[in-house]
Amino acid sequence: MTALMEKTLMGQTMVAPAHIPVLVEETIKALSVQPGGRYIDCTLGGGGHAAAILERSSPGGQLLGIDADPKAIESAMERLAAYDSITLVNDNFVNLEAICYKYDFVPVHGILFDLGLSSLQLGGDDRGFSFQERAPLDMRFSPDQEMTAGDIVNTYPEAELAHLIRTYGEETYSRPIARRIVQERPINNTLELARIVERAVGGRKGKKIHPATKTFQALRILVNNELGNLELALKQAVNLLGYEGRLVVISYHSLEDRIVKQFMQKEAKDCICPPNVPTCVCGHTASLRLINKRVIVPSETEIENNPRSRSAKLRAAERIMNEDEHFNLVERLGSSPEVKEHGNGWRRPTLLKMLRTAFDAV
Repeated sequence: MTALMEKTLMGQTMVAPAHIPVLVEETIKALSVQPGGRYIDCTLGGGGHAAAILERSSPGGQLLGIDADPKAIESAMERLAAYDSITLVNDNFVNLEAICYKYDFVPVHGILFDLGLSSLQLGGDDRGFSFQERAPLDMRFSPDQEMTAGDIVNTYPEAELAHLIRTYGEETYSRPIARRIVQERPINNTLELARIVERAVGGRKGKKIHPATKTFQALRILVNNELGNLELALKQAVNLLGYEGRLVVISYHSLEDRIVKQFMQKEAKDCICPPNVPTCVCGHTASLRLINKRVIVPSETEIENNPRSRSAKLRAAERIMNEDEHFNLVERLGSSPEVKEHGNGWRRPTLLKMLRTAFDAV
């Protein structure tokens, strides 16, 4: 554990809420976790997946854990206190490459994104992620972010509000919901908003999920720019994976899963030109090989034990490289301005020589 983490823990008493990670065994298998491997958990949450990775990568395994939520970092510190070979960073995974260069954590054997809300965020909620308890309309992962859900609910024009609820929540009743929200302003907390949405769609009768679920999802996605950040982070993840490194993503709604599916399918192709182009002009080469062509979902037993897992979908892909790409990766790491500014591990001549030899031997 880094000195920074020890300092953060000192003098604090933290009790982490019950946290059940989703698809743990499937994740470990998809990542192909090996002893001595280097892994990144881009959405640390309660540290459940991180703990499983550290157990399976022992001895010698290393883990870099990232989370935009400072409370998640604190909770994970407590859960992972017994492990020495970890670095936890309070940042957004949209800055993935910069974080890895700063901590000399490149290349890696596996990268995980678990895109769901953690039990920490849903339980004992004081930021409005859940509509089960009264809380401020916040929904920010990080307190450093400026825009809150309350800002959107109480200031957006009706048409714009309806559009975002429809787009990010895939909500059929977006227009009556937006109309009712505007009529009821100002809205001060989660329970008020949930009741307004419920009245707008005609109550809960016959509905499997709470009527406010999709509206809350839409607000949270917009507040945290979740979809845009995911697209940027996936591209960075490919650049950080070493030969046969694995990229694993667990998503919980169709918007996320569509982005992940399309990204992996695109990166698994050599040519991405439109079908009507007779000769390839894109110059694109495949960087990934799909591990599971069919999406992996939780078993009935897991859903019964952890109902929050019911919508989870896991997709995985493996990094492929040719000999030139191996050599160029090592050279890029050795001359990277980010590494020169923030770290020194990749500039050590002996280490660089060892890496070049190892990559050329593949």
